Amino acid sequence: MNAAPIFDDLTTLGDATRSRMLLLMDRNELTVSELCSVLQLPQSTVSRHLKTLLDGGWISSRREATSRYYTLAPDERGPVAKRLWALLREQVGTTASADQDARRLKSVLGRRQSKSQEFFESAAGQWDKLRADLFGRGSHLQALPALLDSAWAVGDLGCGTGQVAAALAPFVNRVIAVDRSGEMLQTARRRLKEFVNVDVRRGELETLPIEDAELDAATLLLVLHHLADPSAALREAARVLKPGGRLLISDMLPHDHEEYRRQMGHVWLGFGDDQLKGLLGSAGFVDVRIVHQQSNPDAKGPALFVASARRRS
Repeated sequence: MNAAPIFDDLTTLGDATRSRMLLLMDRNELTVSELCSVLQLPQSTVSRHLKTLLDGGWISSRREATSRYYTLAPDERGPVAKRLWALLREQVGTTASADQDARRLKSVLGRRQSKSQEFFESAAGQWDKLRADLFGRGSHLQALPALLDSAWAVGDLGCGTGQVAAALAPFVNRVIAVDRSGEMLQTARRRLKEFVNVDVRRGELETLPIEDAELDAATLLLVLHHLADPSAALREAARVLKPGGRLLISDMLPHDHEEYRRQMGHVWLGFGDDQLKGLLGSAGFVDVRIVHQQSNPDAKGPALFVASARRRS
């Protein structure tokens, strides 16, 4: 006649050391060496008890680089095991040994934090370079579109080769990318072919191929200086935005690079704050905010600004 599983559990949990270990792993992932420090036991003893707990399904482990972390896993054992652990935790948690363990655990976790803090203090001067070497330049900025509402439809107006649309697509419901250049759109379609929620359309920014109030937000990034009539494009942006919809503009501050007209077809040599506020106000936008971006020492072009505004309700 087979014994009920609870007797195996009682045998496993009846050892005081294993009970203390479970209490430590109840709310923390700990390594063997950390458990040794807290319990003040040799590694061979701790490893033996960990194997018993693993075999019994009371804990789980995961590997991270060269370390293995252990944590309590009673949920995998079912309701009987959870009730048994709740009873045992209540009894063991009030012992003097558990109190001492908790004090030493706090010290062990504090050392973890200290190591991390020491790293950042020593690497502070090189952190930007280190992060760029590890993850690429601007990797931290790639997370920012996650701040957008996932239900939004966003227009990338003057999308060019689709770089912005590709950055937005994973985070929003739909992106409509518009440009007047067929060659640019060919490149954009190749870049965006994996995104089923991106609609690439050819059209003029002064007469957008988008329905009234179809968008929750829109971008005009390094676009306005190419347009003969920026006010017409801004009025169109207001038309296709829902009431209260957001517009994001990035462009150049006033500069004297006259050669840009010949070399790159620029119509406007940047925009001043008052000029832009006037254009946006006339187009039906409110809550205009303009921020001058820090100049990049590696950049050869003029300084940029970022402007945001809301379509008047």
